[in-house]
Amino acid sequence: MSRSRFRMAALGASVASAACLTLTGAQSASAATALPVPHNAAAALIQGFLAPTTPPPGANDGNCRPSAAHPYPVVLVNGTLENMNDNWQGAAPLLANNGYCVFTFNYGGTSPDAPVQSTGPIEDSAAELASFVTSVLNLTGAAKVDLVGHSQGGMMPRYYIKNLGGAAKVDKLVGLSPSNNGTTLDELTTLGTLLGVLVPVNQFLSGPCEACVEQEAGSPFLTALNAGGETVPGVQYTVITTSKDEVVTPYTSAYLPAAPNVTNILVQNQCSLDNTDHVEIAYDPIALADMLNALDPAHPQPVPCEIVNPFTGPLS
Repeated sequence: MSRSRFRMAALGASVASAACLTLTGAQSASAATALPVPHNAAAALIQGFLAPTTPPPGANDGNCRPSAAHPYPVVLVNGTLENMNDNWQGAAPLLANNGYCVFTFNYGGTSPDAPVQSTGPIEDSAAELASFVTSVLNLTGAAKVDLVGHSQGGMMPRYYIKNLGGAAKVDKLVGLSPSNNGTTLDELTTLGTLLGVLVPVNQFLSGPCEACVEQEAGSPFLTALNAGGETVPGVQYTVITTSKDEVVTPYTSAYLPAAPNVTNILVQNQCSLDNTDHVEIAYDPIALADMLNALDPAHPQPVPCEIVNPFTGPLS
């Protein structure tokens, strides 16, 4: 797809997502009955892949208005090759059950209804996020939003915050295994460089997934994004990651440099039984408890400890 056609598709995705805010009849965060919170990423991925334009339970309720306890709506930003439904069937209902207004959208796909999203240029995706945040603020009357992102969705908002005016509209950014400093793909990029094949491979890959190439460790995109500092004052950043991450490698590349407004969390430091991988972390009960505490540190909730398997979640 040409760059101009992609931008048209991206614009369509943004408009469709904004329209979804007022048309969706999702269950409100104030609903008396708690929504089920699944923790099995594999099952959710299948269900969400088949219905990519359906918001996950608890999200995109156009009637939701933020409460005094949670004055900022939460915008969920999915990862590369995922969509809003398959990525957030765990976090969206959990947040709604805890009284948050929750919104999410598809971005960076070849079309708004494609099951595979977030493959386009990250700069364009950040512009879509900017448009969507403006729609959420206009709808809810809130002064700012909090962002929760997985993988690319935890890193891409930093471009919005740093370069597109997002610093004035974002209070907190919580990243679940974010690709903040890129990935070596278990050293495949290093091997490709040594063999002299990385450049032609990237030239081929940039067609279907430019975001994949931009997330390689040392890419021009990440070098520019991280130049001059990876964070900005006034925004609180939390990184939640796992030592079992097989996508963002090494897992420490998810971390942001130490600063007063940065918290880096490794789930295994809290629970050695947690074997969550890159995909499952968006459904992991330990990581999701950390997410809630990052969004509302004044009212911390207990962080559980249980056996969590890669991709399929807790044993129970």
